[in-house]
Amino acid sequence: MSLQEDLMTALKAAMKSKDQEALAALRAIKSEILLAQTETGSKEDISEEQEIKILSKLVKQRKDSAAIYMEQNRNDLAEPELIQAEVISQFLPTQLTEEEIEKVVVETIASTGAEGMKDMGKVMGIVNQQLAGKADGKTISMIVKAKLA
Repeated sequence: MSLQEDLMTALKAAMKSKDQEALAALRAIKSEILLAQTETGSKEDISEEQEIKILSKLVKQRKDSAAIYMEQNRNDLAEPELIQAEVISQFLPTQLTEEEIEKVVVETIASTGAEGMKDMGKVMGIVNQQLAGKADGKTISMIVKAKLA
């Protein structure tokens, strides 16, 4: 099943169960996908890679908003954001563990011959491309910095 079919099924289920947070998150996904399709001017579906980028962006936005709300002691606003991030995450591929990410980073450093922080951009570009949608950029960056330092 494609993402859009899964999305419509989940949207119908959320409407029936009157789950407002899930409904808001699912509508945000649908909206972003429709925007991406109209930008390209095509009637056909967008690529899976683009879908993953959109979903990752939406999850990151929700988590960033929740972090800001928590800093300001507004848990009443942070909670819905975290719930929506969880709903959106269900449509992403399973996330890799830090050990799995570290293995890919070490292999990339070895294959590119990176030595030190000056090569961080090159390593990050390759690793981000390999792990698109499967790992958070912050985690990848943290591991690359630790390995190149």
